[in-house]
Amino acid sequence: MPAQSKAQQKAAGAALSAKRGETKVSDLQGASKEMYDSMSESELEDFASTDREDLPEKKS
Repeated sequence: MPAQSKAQQKAAGAALSAKRGETKVSDLQGASKEMYDSMSESELEDFASTDREDLPEKKS
């Protein structure tokens, strides 16, 4: 399932980075922390790899 907004895509990227051990989990906040706790690495990859070109800034 692709991300529906740029904010969602960015949060997924931050959560994915933490899942992979590239950043600290303690640095996550808000949506990225929730995504880290509730989604698998493959789900986060799907969200984070969404092309940002045609996405709105935030989901309405």
